Amino acid sequence: MTQRGHVLAFEGLDQSGKQTQAERLAEALRNDGRWVEFLTFPEYSTVVGNEISRALRGECDYEPHTLQLLYIANRYEFRPRIVEWLGAGAIVICDRYLASSVAYGEAQGLDPAWLLEVQRHLPQPSLTLLLDIPPDVSLQRKHVARDKFERDLPLLSRVRESYCRQAAAPGWVLIDGQRDVDAVTAAVTAAVRLRLGRP
Repeated sequence: MTQRGHVLAFEGLDQSGKQTQAERLAEALRNDGRWVEFLTFPEYSTVVGNEISRALRGECDYEPHTLQLLYIANRYEFRPRIVEWLGAGAIVICDRYLASSVAYGEAQGLDPAWLLEVQRHLPQPSLTLLLDIPPDVSLQRKHVARDKFERDLPLLSRVRESYCRQAAAPGWVLIDGQRDVDAVTAAVTAAVRLRLGRP
């Protein structure tokens, strides 16, 4: 696969500021004349995405292996267009990507190596930005309409542990998501500038 562009992935617990920071980065890159495509996973508009939505609402009960395979299949649905964008030089910003399945799957007892292996044919991130917040902060920022994972604080603690373990690898940057939103933006910008040049 010839890849001229880059995948930039934002990871973290819900309410960590992923969407806000991803959107700010996309705007900054576009203002700099870069071609940017933006994806949020899961993408509920597809058949697989709709099944994930049903599971999160409690309308069906999948065991962890099956649910994570659905999340991964949802990303594979977008693989052809991501590959096309990257080949043409685009920067693809993802609000959640490969590491989400590792974090949530590992938190439910799945093998993280297996979760990475089944995603190895997806375009790999050039940079993964972890916006780190404790589970209780996630809860404070969103009191209502939380899905079954968002309500499970012990699970979220294990998810955070997995994210922090993953963030020790090359190609990751861990950013304190409890800081002021503009300070987080500055940290994101600095990390992307270091990886790609001026955003």
